[in-house]
Amino acid sequence: MSELVLVINAGSSSIKFSLFETSAADPIVLFKGQMEGLYVEPKFSAKDAADNKVANETLPSDAPKNHDYALRYMLNWLESRIEGRSIAVIGHRVVHGGTTYSKPELVTPEVIAGLEALIPLAPLHEPHNITPIRVLEELLPNVPQVTCFDTAFHTTQPELNQLFALPYEFSQKEGIRRYGFHGLSYEYIASVLPEIDTRAAEGRTVVAHLGNGSSMAGLLGGRCQLTTMGFTALDGLPMGTRCGRIDAGVVLHLMNHLKMDAKQIETLLYKESGLLGLSGFSSDMRDLENSDSPRAKLAVDYFASSVVREAASLAAAIGGIDALVFTAGIGENDANTRKAVCHQLRWLGVELDEAANAVRSSEPRRISLADSKIAVYVIPTNEELMIARQALACIA
Repeated sequence: MSELVLVINAGSSSIKFSLFETSAADPIVLFKGQMEGLYVEPKFSAKDAADNKVANETLPSDAPKNHDYALRYMLNWLESRIEGRSIAVIGHRVVHGGTTYSKPELVTPEVIAGLEALIPLAPLHEPHNITPIRVLEELLPNVPQVTCFDTAFHTTQPELNQLFALPYEFSQKEGIRRYGFHGLSYEYIASVLPEIDTRAAEGRTVVAHLGNGSSMAGLLGGRCQLTTMGFTALDGLPMGTRCGRIDAGVVLHLMNHLKMDAKQIETLLYKESGLLGLSGFSSDMRDLENSDSPRAKLAVDYFASSVVREAASLAAAIGGIDALVFTAGIGENDANTRKAVCHQLRWLGVELDEAANAVRSSEPRRISLADSKIAVYVIPTNEELMIARQALACIA
């Protein structure tokens, strides 16, 4: 019987999982789900391979609400459904690999120590990525674990594109540089692009990963040359609740004149800004597009304009553009945002096929006209599959 790959993506208040079987050439998903509402009111949900809901449970009120119990609960649920098959490897999404990790790594005590050393670079994410590794070491001590890094794909950026114009020693000694994130998503797109458009795969492609967290990247021959996120996942495009690009002087003003402390500024920039801050009522693009509020329209227009500006900037950085790819929640599902972006990029040679753009599909598809100078695609991303592939390759 086929062995299984468990993929874990842990955040501060949720743990997402996917379970894959390895009987085919590429891993095939069996179950996927999440435990959300940790530390408040944990709820467990899961779907099968056909996207049918097979679990929707609120944990008992007297149960622990932490990551440890959540993982044990999920593992018990999975083990009751895998029919005696074994988990061959566990792959973990880890947000930050710093300059140390540019490829997947088999978990060892040295790797865990290395991850802990990176906590100052991602204090909101890295601790929650490390916790499941430790818990699963205890629960499944004989199963190898692999760390898959969201920053690794961007290590191919030229040094010029990784630096800030700060004294050089800040980059070398303190690790203050542009790392980039959403790398597992970009790596998946790069892996499937040869099957869709060889010219784009071998040439110059701008990928727009647009969702509650958004970024973009310029690829040359499938390798990252520049990405919009920088030292943190706060930079670049505006997002659901994150501000995106901001003048550093604004932060100084908030400190010196409005007397806000670091925690207040962190909350403002990460949780109260972006689409939510501009609209005043929602971080969800669907809510904004269904609203008559002028501020909702402002937020929608601001988002699309930012995507256009970054697309043009990335095209300049990679010496032109052969293809534009939309992916992630907004990129895959929001025809209005795609239309707004493409219309503003007509000067660059984008000709949108409006009928194709309006079609809803879970399959990769072209949404530009045949004579468009730049091919435009919608390609659903699959970070979990990318992690499963990397985990299997690491133990092969």
